[in-house]
Parts: sequence; C-alpha cells; structure tokens
Amino acid sequence: MDKTPELTTAETESAPLDAPGPQPAAAAADCAAGTPEERLKTAQLAAAEHHDAWLRAKAEADNVRKRAQVEVTNAHKFAVENFATELLAVRDSLEAALVAENPSIESMKSGVELTLKQLASVFERFKLSEINPLGQKFDPHRHQAIGTAESDAEPNSVVQVLQKGYLLHDRVIRPALVMVAKAVEN
Repeated sequence: MDKTPELTTAETESAPLDAPGPQPAAAAADCAAGTPEERLKTAQLAAAEHHDAWLRAKAEADNVRKRAQVEVTNAHKFAVENFATELLAVRDSLEAALVAENPSIESMKSGVELTLKQLASVFERFKLSEINPLGQKFDPHRHQAIGTAESDAEPNSVVQVLQKGYLLHDRVIRPALVMVAKAVEN
C-alpha cells in the first residue's frame, strides 16, 4: 500500500519546485509511476543529491569555522597593534634624548616632560587612566595596601601612594600601592 500523502491543488501551486517537503502532484505521480526498479533508481539518485548537498554544506560550515578561528587568533595576536604603533613615537623621543651630545640638565628635563606628555596622550587615546587615590577611602578592588600608618586623617583612608595604579577603560590592570590611615593611639 502506498503511503504517499495526496496534495491539494493549492499546495502544488504555492510550493516551489526545489523546496523540501511535499512535491508537486506531477513529480509525485512520476515517482509513483514506473517499475519498482525505476522508482528505486530515482530514489537513489535523489539520496545521492541530498548526500552531496549535505557534504557541501558540512564543508562550508567547516570552512566558516576555520576562518573564524583564524580571525579570532589574529585579533588576539594583533590587538595591541595600534597601541604599539603609538608607543613608537615615545620610544623615538627617548632614544633621541640619549644620543644628544652635551645635554644640559634643563634640556633633559624638558625633553623628559615632553616625552611624558606624549605618553599621557597615548594613554588617553587608549582609555588607560591612572589611579592616584591620595585622600580617598581605601578600596580593595582598586588599591593594594602595603601597610598602615598612624594619621590624623580618617581611618581607612589612603595617606600615601607608593605607586600609582592604572585602569584600562574601567578594569584595573594594576592596583595602586598605598599606605592606609589608622587611628592614632593615645
């Protein structure tokens, strides 16, 4: 007994010829007509076409995955390229200071100040900001306490910054090293 569903005229007119699912009535009639060997051969050809299409789709998906992996690897590898390029100007300034003959202390100081301004400009462009918490309340997420010191300042506030910390956007990449106030003992 043939279990092929019958299609209505509306289904055969609205369905595209290459769409999966129910085939138009004429194609269904062609498959149903003929000897069992012809129907088997037709089914095998259709299966081979579907298998080929599946292999091609699988290969395309593998290629997309491999391209994406290469792009992610390159993004990680070259993520700091713009930052590094900007730092080259700072390095050039430092090297120029070292090759200067008979530099005076004043010229060296002004050169270092200009180089520091260059570096600050690079940091600003790349959203790298410093944490200088002098006088602020101690924050263990942004500060690293090295010790405590007796002070008239409010207890648990930063009284000395030993090393500035840095943020990249809003993420701490180096906490500030600080001394924290403790109450004066009588």
